[in-house]
Amino acid sequence: MTSETNDKKCEASIDNELDIRGLCCTLWRGKFWIVGLGLLFALIALGSSYLMKQEWSSTAITDRPTVNNLASYFSQAQFLRNLDVRNTSVPLGEQPSISEDAYNEFIMQLGAYDTRRDFWLSSPYYQKRKEGDVHSDAVLLDDLINDVQFTARDGLKIPNDSVKLTAENSAEANKLLREYVNFASKRAAQHLYDELQGAWAARTQSMKAQVKRQEAVAQSIFLRETNNTQQALKIAQQQNINKSLTDTPAEQLPSSDMFLLGAPMLQARLELLQASGPNFDLDYDQNRAMLSTLNVGPTLTAHFQTYRYLRTPEEPVKRDSPRRAFLMIMWGVVGGLTGAGVALVRRRSAKANK
Repeated sequence: MTSETNDKKCEASIDNELDIRGLCCTLWRGKFWIVGLGLLFALIALGSSYLMKQEWSSTAITDRPTVNNLASYFSQAQFLRNLDVRNTSVPLGEQPSISEDAYNEFIMQLGAYDTRRDFWLSSPYYQKRKEGDVHSDAVLLDDLINDVQFTARDGLKIPNDSVKLTAENSAEANKLLREYVNFASKRAAQHLYDELQGAWAARTQSMKAQVKRQEAVAQSIFLRETNNTQQALKIAQQQNINKSLTDTPAEQLPSSDMFLLGAPMLQARLELLQASGPNFDLDYDQNRAMLSTLNVGPTLTAHFQTYRYLRTPEEPVKRDSPRRAFLMIMWGVVGGLTGAGVALVRRRSAKANK
């Protein structure tokens, strides 16, 4: 009994051993299965890749616009800033530059969901691919919106802002990206123009109120001086004062002592006041000139560019998807492993038949 038990243990240990030589021989004898299935799977992957949706992506890198890009918007915005500095005494250096303000608006529009959505809704690329079904068209629109990817700069790893658009061929990817950047720039320019018009109207109303206030103050001073001179003249005539009884200049005399100047001088002073009218200072003249400019309104070009390219979109030379070489290699390996499995199964079946 002990001998039989030992024999069974030896047979079990032999069965559990990995026969490397036998495995290699079996795989070699099944090489046609391995190679054949590997090639078959690779060919199937190659054929399937032609049925898959192709994806080509084009990339653009942008930065702040120059003064020439902003055209007349720069001068109009600078005019309002100078007006604010003059009226409020705010240091101009503490404000962000006009180019930076315009570029920030462009970046906001470039990455905005509504900008991407409106772009595709107005694009023939989306109109040609609509199926007429509400759900299918909504899914298609959502996919196209996600095909536009904006990456903001972070100052460390990504020094500049970039945007990437994916389409079904290289020419459309390049064309659509250029159109999208221009579309976002036009929306940003329109927002900036509307903001400039609102600011211009507010400054105009403020300047009108300031000029009106200065006129009211000057008129009030003029009426007071005229009345004081008239009253002083009456007193001087009543007291028969025909010559000046004081050496103090008229500007330094209080209103109650003006009659000391004498009737002739007071009469000349009154006629001079009535002839010259209210007296306005230099600020009033400057404000009137500024108001005349503001009344003309902002004059901008139809569209101005709120960005400049650091990398202009071009037709991509490599396809993002499908990657045919990768698919063929991957499925060729899967086919080879499947062929190896078939060879091992056939060997076990042959042993069982014996």
